[in-house]
Amino acid sequence: MSLASVVDLLACPTCADRDHADVPLELVTSLRCAHGHTYDVARQGHVNLLGRAVPRNADGPDMVAARERFLSSGAYDPVGDALAGAALSTRADAPAVLDVGAGPGWYLDRVLARLDAAGRPGRGVALDVSPAASRRAARSPWAVGAVVADAWARLPVRSGSVDAALSVFAPRQPAELARVLVRGGLALVVSPLPEHLAALRAAWGLLDVEPGKQERLSATFAEHLELRDEVDVRYAVALAEPALEDLVAMGPNAFHHAPGTHPGAPDGVEVAVRLSTWRRG
Repeated sequence: MSLASVVDLLACPTCADRDHADVPLELVTSLRCAHGHTYDVARQGHVNLLGRAVPRNADGPDMVAARERFLSSGAYDPVGDALAGAALSTRADAPAVLDVGAGPGWYLDRVLARLDAAGRPGRGVALDVSPAASRRAARSPWAVGAVVADAWARLPVRSGSVDAALSVFAPRQPAELARVLVRGGLALVVSPLPEHLAALRAAWGLLDVEPGKQERLSATFAEHLELRDEVDVRYAVALAEPALEDLVAMGPNAFHHAPGTHPGAPDGVEVAVRLSTWRRG
């Protein structure tokens, strides 16, 4: 069971809500802490540490399926490769990696595969608010524990326990990422630049990238972590209309866009993202 490989990284969320931070969990047939709080492990292998109802905007099975189809097309392989390459900068010989907003775990799997190829086999926690995404992440071929939890709340992860924290097109709390990182640990953040998918967004009336997004991200992260590197990943990719539909259906635009309502597909799509590497001092 993959949860067994990462249970030492997890903390009881109920205890944290009662001002008892970093109370460890242990795995028997369920996860439990010394104060008697228990969390059942689903038969698919993931555990729900959310502590409340799943929000309505959590990714559903259709969104997760669209994300898997799109990512398997290779369209975002350069992004995944850049992220995995940056993860090699972690100091540990066998890194513990946390992916916050992991979805089905595609990026985490690529990071762990690259570490393994470099002779540094790691383990990972795939954290997402979506049970459907966590069910898929629990099927990883690597040592991954899938956890349902809110990226905007205190993370159910012990302080100073992970060597790298990933945030890829996902909600991010710099203070929480800094808390869970070991000293010298890295936060690897992938976020869209203004040109990202610009032609598609214009043609289909999709959600825009917020003005000043990069500046705000840098300012908030700099309060907690040290900027180590920034790399922009830019390239054009030709996508057939089914892949474009999956690209829209796998993210927030799925709640605002009806499939088949667009005038046509653009000839090409520009991918433009920034990979920022932040270090805990």
